[in-house]
Amino acid sequence: MTRFFSRASVVALVLLAAGAASAGPVRYDLPEDTARLKPGLGAEVAEAHCLSCHSPDYIAMQPAKKSHDFWAAEVNKMIKVYGAPIGEADAKAITDYLTATY
Repeated sequence: MTRFFSRASVVALVLLAAGAASAGPVRYDLPEDTARLKPGLGAEVAEAHCLSCHSPDYIAMQPAKKSHDFWAAEVNKMIKVYGAPIGEADAKAITDYLTATY
């Protein structure tokens, strides 16, 4: 039985080496953004933080004219659940921007 595992190990190593020899970097061309954040007070703060993780489409597809509490909860979720590194002052600026603009 030891010979079986030895042969299986050799076959696995050969296959692994063959795959590694043909591996190389892969390049992807991403499409241009189709949406932009709406202009407004705080847009640059939202752009700096929000767009590092998702496209502006994610914000634009949210229900229109939601309350300050709705946007505060969304920003808080990004911080607490998804680990977005957003400070308290920037979180307030983003919430105010989203409330006024979307």
